[in-house]
Amino acid sequence: MRLPALTTGGLELRRFQRNRLTRVAIAGLVLLPLLYAGLYLWSFWDPYARLHHVPVALVVKDEPAKANGKTVHAGADLADELKKRKVFDWQTVSAAEADKGVRSGKYYMSLTIPSDFSWRIASPSGNGTPTPAGLRLQMNDANNYVVGTLAQAAFKEISAAAGSEAVHGYFDQIFLSFGKLHDELGKAAQGADKLAEGSGQAQNGAGKLAEGAGEAKTGAGKLKGGIDDARSGSGKLTSGLDDLRTGTGQVAAGMQQLTTTVDRASNTLVPLLKENAPEIRQAALAVAQGADALADGADRLPAQTGAAVERAENAQAELKTYLAAHPEIPPDVRNDLARAATQVVVVAKQVDGYVRDHDGDLRKVAADAHTVEQTAREIAKDAPVLAAKVEKARQNVDRLNAGTHRINAGAGQLLAGSSQLTNGLGTLSGGAGQLRNGLGRLSTGAVTLETALAQISNGNEQLANGLDDGVAQIPNYNDDQRSARDDMMSDPVRLASTTDNKVPNYGTGFAPFFIPLSLWVGGMIIYMLLRPLNPRALAGTAPGRRVALAGWLPAAAIGVAQAGVVLAVLHFTLGLRAEHWPALIAFLALASAAFLAVIQWVNARFGPIGRIIALALLMLQLTSAAGTYPIETSPGFFQAIRPYLPMPWVVDAVRHLISGGPMTSVWQGCAVLIVFLAGGLGLTASAVRHNRVWTMKRLHPALKL
Repeated sequence: MRLPALTTGGLELRRFQRNRLTRVAIAGLVLLPLLYAGLYLWSFWDPYARLHHVPVALVVKDEPAKANGKTVHAGADLADELKKRKVFDWQTVSAAEADKGVRSGKYYMSLTIPSDFSWRIASPSGNGTPTPAGLRLQMNDANNYVVGTLAQAAFKEISAAAGSEAVHGYFDQIFLSFGKLHDELGKAAQGADKLAEGSGQAQNGAGKLAEGAGEAKTGAGKLKGGIDDARSGSGKLTSGLDDLRTGTGQVAAGMQQLTTTVDRASNTLVPLLKENAPEIRQAALAVAQGADALADGADRLPAQTGAAVERAENAQAELKTYLAAHPEIPPDVRNDLARAATQVVVVAKQVDGYVRDHDGDLRKVAADAHTVEQTAREIAKDAPVLAAKVEKARQNVDRLNAGTHRINAGAGQLLAGSSQLTNGLGTLSGGAGQLRNGLGRLSTGAVTLETALAQISNGNEQLANGLDDGVAQIPNYNDDQRSARDDMMSDPVRLASTTDNKVPNYGTGFAPFFIPLSLWVGGMIIYMLLRPLNPRALAGTAPGRRVALAGWLPAAAIGVAQAGVVLAVLHFTLGLRAEHWPALIAFLALASAAFLAVIQWVNARFGPIGRIIALALLMLQLTSAAGTYPIETSPGFFQAIRPYLPMPWVVDAVRHLISGGPMTSVWQGCAVLIVFLAGGLGLTASAVRHNRVWTMKRLHPALKL
């Protein structure tokens, strides 16, 4: 079965088989889209992987800083990290050389790490106000604008990494401070526990103090009573000593009279003794007898005074008995008798007490009397020397007289001391009263102190409990826990991104744009060599649709070949990967056929001017296909015309055929391309009728291309 349109189309292609040059032209038509799409995609298939060839100046001015006893050289560390990552071709130079290189184009940009970079990084660890660290990026868009855009994105990542490291160190200090605070607060809690325990002990001690002060107050009262009793007794002693002093004074006065008498007698008797020795002997014997009697009386005096006291007490008792038996005695007489008897007893006791208190003096008097007796006997024995012995006796009497005076003086001193003792006991009694009052106030104060210490103890216990609760709430991280929290706080929000139908590289992402673009350009070139309408068919009477098909079929064959060659080279040379290869090939063949139908129509209908129209359509589709940026970023005009052009539908469908995903856009693209294919062929068929009519304008066109 013959197909007239196919036969006519074959004649158009056989026209190029006449010589080698025409055959090369057909091959060129097939390869031309490859040059456009292949070379363009190859040139920036993966530019990010080759950024390490881009020369960038690196200026390191940073000086090390001190922080927490450590040396921080953040600038040098950052420079080493940049060179290690090899994002760019880093070249360490001076500031002047970097500025000159950026201006001349030797370097695309320069990164300067300032001199205070380490100091600013370490500033959060000090006591001053933290200051953000900065990096200075110098670019020259005259060198290359895109490189600057890529660099800014790269440096944002570098700056974020450097900042994250600085924040990591800052939070490490904070969490380390938490640990120190936890330990110190734990010590404070232990101290508060001890303080609470000590306050409790102090409270107990204050209670015991209050109890002891009360007891001491009672004892002080008893002490004051005892001192008052002692003072009363001391007063009585003073009174007795006064009586003793009076008695010893009387004795001393009598002894003085005796001494005077003895002295006078001695003065008279000594001469007489010398002259009258026999008489003296007799007199001496008489004196001896008298002295012996005196000694005997002195020895018996204590017993006699005691007997006198006993007789006085017996008499007093007899008087009481008598008075009890004779109630008729008047009361005043009864009282006078009782008072007199009591006074007699008192005087007798005083005399007896005095005698007994001066028993030593009486013994001495008795001894002296014995001595006088012996002396007198010796005088009598030694009459010739009696005068001398009398003189000696007088001396003894003088000594006895001096002794009695000393006893009287001692009694006066005892009286004065007793008076002082009485006065001192009075003062002591007043002090004991003050002591009792002070101990009363101390007891009251101790009770108040016990109450206050009880409140302090409760407060300290609450403080200890609060500190224990605070210690429990303050974290104490180990190195691993602190490091994990440092990482989290230095980068608290992390983007967990997932990409559906991920594109492996830059070229694969742009392939859906450049492949349809190359097919449109290839279609324009095809109809620069091929005639959109075969002149022989046009001159005949064949239907317009057959003439249109005859002009479209050779171009469609070349277009399908163009699509196949482009895909083959991109896959086997550049490594293009697609999720749906058969569907991609078929869809691009359909897209090329639809493009050629549109291009055929504008060339058939408008002649040479159609080439300009095809180029204009190319420009409109380039700007509305959203091949680089989302269509929403384009002005409204391009968004409005986008649905009415074939290439935007092709770009969307090829994206899904290469990367994967829902096939909805593919089916929509197929439907739109079929409409453009049918519409283009239909319009070309109508243009056949137009071209069969020759006019003066067609014979002499105003514009020739």
